[in-house]
Amino acid sequence: MAGGGSRRWLRVLLGVFSVVLLLCGIGTAAATWGWTRAVVDTTGEVDFVNRLAVPPLAPSRIDDRGRRVFDLRAQPGQRDFGPGGPTHTWGFNGDYLGPTLRAERGEEVLVNVVNGLGEPTSVHWHGMHLPAAMDGGPHQMVRPGATWSPRWKVDQPAATLWYHPHPHGATAEHVYRGLAGMFLLDDAPSRALPLPRRYGVDDFPVIVQDRKFRSDGRFDHGRGALGGVGILGDTLLVNGTVGPYLDVTTERVRLRLLNGSNGRTYDFGFADGRGFALVGTDGGLLAAPHQTGRIRLSPGERAEIVVSVRPGERPVLRSFPPHTGVDFLNSRFTGGDDTFDVLELRAAGTLAPAPEVPRRLVPVDRLDPASAAEQRHFRLSGRQINGRAMDPDRIDFAVTKDSTEIWELDKQDGTPHSFHVHDVQFQVLSVDGAPPPPELAGWKDTVLLTAGRPVRVIARFADHADPNVPYMFHCHILDHEDQGMMGQFVVVEPGQRPGRPPAGHGHGQHR
Repeated sequence: MAGGGSRRWLRVLLGVFSVVLLLCGIGTAAATWGWTRAVVDTTGEVDFVNRLAVPPLAPSRIDDRGRRVFDLRAQPGQRDFGPGGPTHTWGFNGDYLGPTLRAERGEEVLVNVVNGLGEPTSVHWHGMHLPAAMDGGPHQMVRPGATWSPRWKVDQPAATLWYHPHPHGATAEHVYRGLAGMFLLDDAPSRALPLPRRYGVDDFPVIVQDRKFRSDGRFDHGRGALGGVGILGDTLLVNGTVGPYLDVTTERVRLRLLNGSNGRTYDFGFADGRGFALVGTDGGLLAAPHQTGRIRLSPGERAEIVVSVRPGERPVLRSFPPHTGVDFLNSRFTGGDDTFDVLELRAAGTLAPAPEVPRRLVPVDRLDPASAAEQRHFRLSGRQINGRAMDPDRIDFAVTKDSTEIWELDKQDGTPHSFHVHDVQFQVLSVDGAPPPPELAGWKDTVLLTAGRPVRVIARFADHADPNVPYMFHCHILDHEDQGMMGQFVVVEPGQRPGRPPAGHGHGQHR
């Protein structure tokens, strides 16, 4: 009896052990499958069969007050991106994305924004220096069927800016559906330079976005269980085009790169290793071109590059695995190990000559840290800044008009974060105590942060003051912004105190 009982217990223990081993094996296999599946690599797999769509320049007119007037309508539509059938989309003046607005420094502009959607939205002029009431943040929502007509004087250097919705809690969805476009600024110093500048001929917008699709062609809005940056797509759209090629007819071409993705960071370069001239960043041209082979852009960042081609060749713009400043595990599940073939340049057999990129571009007047009236510290962690989530009824601080401030930006968790501030362009003073690299030496409004490497920036808050209507500062990974990683500040006259944000959080009708 005793021996039989022992054998039965032995069989039970062996059975339990076998089940544990089986479960461990299944778990290991599942973990291995998930780890492997987390990497996207489209190297050599993209069929570049579709001509790159170039967003049209938005028509404009001069009204009786001398203002340049644009009309934008947010509207639903559908577009066939490939197998599976048409995709339901949103766009401005079309089915996906929007036209390119273009204005001159010194002009007054007015944009009539009509909401043709079934829910409130807004339009934020990302990178633009303008009054807070015209900024298009979450306090300037436009109800369905309503029109909002912001107006301001363009008073900043030539730059590649963009526009997109900014509804609190829904920015990621509205941008993912297709609401975005470029806003180009020109000025006399930039026109005097021998850089490519003929829009759609040798000067092209390149809006890069990642998307996921369901089998029936619909956008897949599913977010991964790991990573925490929202939707990461396995298909790239460039100006809304899948598998794009660009016919190049000149010896040099200017590409205005915009990372229009919700949460993915890119490290752009060319598959054949060729270099290019980085001539501009978020807020305008650099003082001198930076010869490089890579440029990393987090969501919202822009870069202007000039690349040289030879007759008949077909170089491929590629995004290499970007260093996003997180550990290897978080990197794997936030796109840090992914590689994408982005765009093929198809050089014609005969190319029109183009001048060399000049050695000097435009002066970049440096802001003096000794002139800073205030220094502030921003700690980004989780979905909060300085331990607080966004509250539309709370103004976090006030800045005195015509003052200069230094902000220290410090990422303190294992998730990628970028930092964007409205109204101003800033200059990077240091990264982890060292001078900034050349790609951060110009005017910026968005910067990627790395844990343990604080970034110090300096900005001047000039011209516009409003104690009640705030500007935003936030992480530009859109899911993080929607989940509360955002705050508000107002610019006030000397001695003035901050007031209260608009009631109802801007969801009223604007005419």
